[in-house]
Amino acid sequence: MSTARGSVTVAIWTLVSRITGVLRVVVIGAVLGPTFFANIFVSANTIAGITFTAVVGTVLSPVIVPAVVRALRDRGQPGTAELIGRVTGFLLAGSAAVAAVLMLASPVLAYTLTVGVPQAERSQARTLTMLMVVLVAPQVVLYTMATLGAAVQQARDRFALASAAPALENLGLVATMVAVALLYEPGLEIGEVPLGLVVLLGGGATGSAVLHATVQLYGAARVGITVRPRLGWRSEPATWDLVRRLRASVSVAAFPSLSVYALLMVAATLPGGVLVMQLSYQLYQATIALGARAVSTAALPGLSIAAARGDAQWFGKAWRQVFYYVVLVGLPPPLLLIAFAPAIAETLAHGELSKRELIVALATCIAVLAVAQLPAAVHEVGRQTLFARLDVRGPCVAAATSFAVTVVVGFLAAWLADGNARLLGIALATLMAEAVAAALVLWRVRRTIQPERLIDARQLATAGLAGLTMLPVVGAGWILVGRTGYEPLVDVPLALMFGAVAVALFALSVTALNHRLGGSSDTTTVRSDARSVTTRN
Repeated sequence: MSTARGSVTVAIWTLVSRITGVLRVVVIGAVLGPTFFANIFVSANTIAGITFTAVVGTVLSPVIVPAVVRALRDRGQPGTAELIGRVTGFLLAGSAAVAAVLMLASPVLAYTLTVGVPQAERSQARTLTMLMVVLVAPQVVLYTMATLGAAVQQARDRFALASAAPALENLGLVATMVAVALLYEPGLEIGEVPLGLVVLLGGGATGSAVLHATVQLYGAARVGITVRPRLGWRSEPATWDLVRRLRASVSVAAFPSLSVYALLMVAATLPGGVLVMQLSYQLYQATIALGARAVSTAALPGLSIAAARGDAQWFGKAWRQVFYYVVLVGLPPPLLLIAFAPAIAETLAHGELSKRELIVALATCIAVLAVAQLPAAVHEVGRQTLFARLDVRGPCVAAATSFAVTVVVGFLAAWLADGNARLLGIALATLMAEAVAAALVLWRVRRTIQPERLIDARQLATAGLAGLTMLPVVGAGWILVGRTGYEPLVDVPLALMFGAVAVALFALSVTALNHRLGGSSDTTTVRSDARSVTTRN
């Protein structure tokens, strides 16, 4: 099935990107250490991505992909390129304006991100933060172009390059950190940081984003749709309708970004707190990207076709298939991450970051976020499914509610908890927010696909029973890994071995159970092939 093949392709290349993403944060932590300056750099560099996401980031692909699929069916490739060009002109102008506003807002951002810095260094910390924000602000434009290029590739069922390109940005930032390690002393604090170091870090981060955007635009051109900005986005009803849907979806993107920013503020009150948060979130996001996002990315074109045809039965089957895949890929990671969280934390905390209290905090956050990825996966695939039906309201309500839960729990943690316990509060805020959001999108999908069934009980029973078969192997690994003190050369291969055996056992169990139970009760295969739409047209 093309959804399965596409999911595997996305997962493989996303794995490469996520491994380099974790490597990037590990290298930053090893070079800059658990310092307030490390908080400044990581927070400022994250703000560019948060700002992009807040404007259109998480909704750009779900809105663009169905539009491209429908345009290919109705107007062919030249007309689709013209439509995307007009939307690109609108988004390019908008993202440039947002980048300028971000620069102007740098004093306010600097104030909120340096509250925890000691009074003697707070003024200089705010100056360094403002400069760093100005240097990374152009990334908002670059991320917009990169996401457009990736969305065009996704709509044409081309997933490999779009999923692999972020790795180049990560490697570019790793190269920047190598240059920092060669030119400057490690673990510098606010009062010791020279101006050249700030310029090198900010310029290297933005230069890496340039590389990422260039590759994504090349990928779009390779599938026959050049992302070239055009004027006149108001002059055509189809373009104007697409722009209106993007505007209506802003809150879906904005609320998660505001949630991340609120949690960054809490983490920044601790030296190295942002680094711990970023490391644990890299693993958390990696499991979602390899699972739910890979599946939904591959399935969105097919869901969009079913929705465009108004075929409720096909759409319902496609939803159950996608949900089943998400459950399958979402079950093993929590079990493995919870069992091996201490060993993972010991492995990731290198150089200036290898302090016992930070390692314990990192392991705790990894374990809590491992549980959070399950509801987050459901939220992700449910939101994408609603977007395929051009439903914006459902994702907006879920995003707003999730933001409210995040803020309440996060700031309660900042107020009531001391030290690294605040980092646990950040992880718990994420878990609770995603659980509420998942419940809301499932309720909305249920209303959307009626009278079709929401889930296939046989499929979920298969996934659950297969998950139980992992427990003895995972338990044995938990007992043996790190029980006599952490030894990387012994415990890392041991954890990998137990993890591989557990996943293999899970896969074999799924295959055996499907064969014994006669497979899915949904007998129709849903084929996701946007290119075939163009051919038939």
